[in-house]
Amino acid sequence: MFIPLHDANTLKHIKVQWVTMGLIALNVAIWLFTGVIADTDISQAATVGLGYIPAVAFHYATLEPALAFIPEPGTYITYSFVHSGFWHLASNMIFLWVFGDNVEDAMGHLRFLVFYLACAAAGALLHGLVGTTSQAPLIGASGAISGVVAAYVILHPRVKIWVLVFMRVPLPLPAFVPLLLWIGQQFAMLVLDPDGGVSWGAHVGGILAGALLVLVMRRRGVPLFDREVVTPKAVRDRAIPNPAMATAPGRQLRARLPWDKS
Repeated sequence: MFIPLHDANTLKHIKVQWVTMGLIALNVAIWLFTGVIADTDISQAATVGLGYIPAVAFHYATLEPALAFIPEPGTYITYSFVHSGFWHLASNMIFLWVFGDNVEDAMGHLRFLVFYLACAAAGALLHGLVGTTSQAPLIGASGAISGVVAAYVILHPRVKIWVLVFMRVPLPLPAFVPLLLWIGQQFAMLVLDPDGGVSWGAHVGGILAGALLVLVMRRRGVPLFDREVVTPKAVRDRAIPNPAMATAPGRQLRARLPWDKS
């Protein structure tokens, strides 16, 4: 539907989005090893061994011991760091680059990392519930990214973002326009095409987790929906005392003299 290019949204609480950049670097490094450097057998083994397989998670099937790299519960997370190709990786990472920094800013580094992994796990869980007997491995960061998108649109729906619509037309739009359309598409496709090649269930699971978790994981005082913290009018209009001035009874402010009481 669209590709995000840039958002006019500066960081307010952190100087550098270390976790966002670290996640991107880790995803790229794993793809370079499993998708570029490694041969086909190793690449396929990584997909099966690190991917999330509903039939294995719900005990309808088992993996060969040689492919069981990690305990089965760990695949709720590891699947999100494996990608099938360059464009699969690139599309996820551009979303994370544009939207992840501001969500990390709203939460802080550690809580954002926990948030990201929780959204990945929620995406895998809903994907599994949609097709519990599926033996196809789920891979890709889209479940976690969907959570980031949901959090962003709840935090910053009115921020202008540049998007490339239909791969052709660059447009500046309020964030809620393309992001809510994208979110709606995920729910619609889950109903219309639950068994398609794209895991709409993982997307929806990530969206639901992100929308709920941002409410409790954001920093104290971080507003939702771009609502600014407004100073009450009585306080805003109150004159600020000037320590260099003094008030004499029945007179206007005058310059403070040495013998005036402080």
